[in-house]
Amino acid sequence: MSGSPPPVPPPEEMREIFRAMTLIRRFEERAAEEYMAGRVGGFLHLAIGEEAAIVGTVSALRPDDPLTSTYREHGQALARGTDPRAIMAELLGRATGICGGRGGSMHLMDIERSFYGGYGIVGGSVPLALGLAWAARYSGTDRVSVTMFGEGAAGQGVVSECFNMAGLWDLPIVFLILNNQYSMGTPVERAAAVEDFYPRAAAYDIESWKVDGMDVLAVRAALSEAARLARDERRPACVELLAYRYKGHSMSDPDTVRAAEEKERWKARDPLVTFERVLLGEGIIDADAIAAMQAEVDEVVDDATTFARESPEVPVSELADDVYAQPWNDDPRGSALMRP
Repeated sequence: MSGSPPPVPPPEEMREIFRAMTLIRRFEERAAEEYMAGRVGGFLHLAIGEEAAIVGTVSALRPDDPLTSTYREHGQALARGTDPRAIMAELLGRATGICGGRGGSMHLMDIERSFYGGYGIVGGSVPLALGLAWAARYSGTDRVSVTMFGEGAAGQGVVSECFNMAGLWDLPIVFLILNNQYSMGTPVERAAAVEDFYPRAAAYDIESWKVDGMDVLAVRAALSEAARLARDERRPACVELLAYRYKGHSMSDPDTVRAAEEKERWKARDPLVTFERVLLGEGIIDADAIAAMQAEVDEVVDDATTFARESPEVPVSELADDVYAQPWNDDPRGSALMRP
């Protein structure tokens, strides 16, 4: 990593970072409860434990920098400022959801906030981010495209193709490998010949490095430098974040593969707890202010949940709306498929 380290955020921004991390944690915990109550259909992938990686990344970007993510993306949407009501309603399949209740947990998108989506296909969002980087260069803007994906996705051929195109064309993109050390239930040492992933980008002449993904300030500093390279020098960059998710791959995963001792070892480095210690130690916040912040966040999550539960479901007659460019009946093949 080159260049001078970015300045430490001012106290007000440090408190906002902590609030964003707390909101993601509380929201995810409530989403899990809604899933267990049978109110969330399909899959639900939680990012509890990865809050530092998410907030540290988003806090280093400009609001108009396009961002793509995986199917574990509730936190990215929240960090970008998407209304928690709209996210929870989307999880519950309600018409008031951010995608009209048709995307569900894995397909949140908020174009107004330059969040170009979570995707259900492993590695599928990486070439889309590459296209957004190309669009930024072609249109002459200084926007930086950022794509977050896991170490499992890093093994997809399309990611290597994107590394090559970004290096060849000097595209303003940051590849962010969020290495939570398990591809579903497969530990990294059983899936990768080399357990560090950032050197793969270096092979395409992309500056790359690895940082502690449990430390929000370390993540923020790394992404600030990566975004600077892409924005000011028009060079791609790659950052690997070493992190850990506390839950299984999804809510349907019994999570029996990982040892209890390993989970407890990583929970001892909980990003919220460690950052809270930093804030308290620096006198940026006190215990009363933390309690008030947590109560306020709980109210936000309660309100989002109530809103989602009381919102109307998507009528069956509207399920195909906005899915295809043309109505089914205008397409002879579609009409044939729709006939009983």
